[in-house]
Amino acid sequence: MREFKGRVVVPGHAEARALVSKNGFNTLASYQKSLMFGDKKATCGDQNNPDLYQRPMAGAALCLPQTIGSTTGGMVLYAASYMGRNPACMLFANPIDSLAAAGVLLTDIWTDQKMPTIDSLGDEFLDYVETGMLIRIGDNGIVTVE
Repeated sequence: MREFKGRVVVPGHAEARALVSKNGFNTLASYQKSLMFGDKKATCGDQNNPDLYQRPMAGAALCLPQTIGSTTGGMVLYAASYMGRNPACMLFANPIDSLAAAGVLLTDIWTDQKMPTIDSLGDEFLDYVETGMLIRIGDNGIVTVE
C-alpha cells in the first residue's frame, strides 16, 4: 500500500479499481461509441490507447497523465457523467488541463454524479499504480493505492 498527495480539483471520497493509461487520454475517442450507442459500461473506443481500449471506464478510478485531443473533451466528460457512465474518480499525474477541468467541474455543478478529481500526483504515481489495484480517495487529496 502506498499513499500519494495531489491537488484537489473536485473534492470527495471514492473507492474503485484502477484503470491506468500511461498515454494521454483522448476523451472524445474514448467515449464516443459509448455515448452514441448506449454502452452503459462506457467501453473505451480509442484504439490508439492500448492501455484502455475495450476496457470499461464507468465506475473505474481513471489514472492518467493528462487528457489530449478534441476541444469537446469537457462536454464529453459532462455528457458521460450526465448519462451515468463516468469514472468513479479521475487521477492525474500532471496538472489537469483546462478541457478536463471544465468537464469535471460541469459534472460537479450540473449533475448528481460524484467524480472526485485529484491532479499533480506525479510521475511516481503512474509508475506505481497498475490496472486492477484498489484506489481510495480521502480528505485533502490523499490517494491510497493497494
